[in-house]
Amino acid sequence: MYSFTDDDIDRLSKLARIQITQDGKERLRGNLEKVVRYVEQLSEVPTENVPLCVHVNDKNQSVFRADEVEHDLTREAFLANAPDQVGGMIKTPPVIKFE
Repeated sequence: MYSFTDDDIDRLSKLARIQITQDGKERLRGNLEKVVRYVEQLSEVPTENVPLCVHVNDKNQSVFRADEVEHDLTREAFLANAPDQVGGMIKTPPVIKFE
């Protein structure tokens, strides 16, 4: 089984952009090792003589309907459903805030 080092945990917290305490590092290490142990159980599944499965829905028809062009939605009808609008466009709250 793979054992996560302090460097691994530090690298993961940096990639996730999270600050983590020493106690948090130990809990994260334990949780990650549980996940690895769980995934390693897949190696115990007997897969000899099982045909390769490229796509799970090979023998069935598409379950999605075909795209069909219908009536266009007018700008007025579209904007009537918007909670707020400005100048013919939907107004949304800011996503990025500059300090």
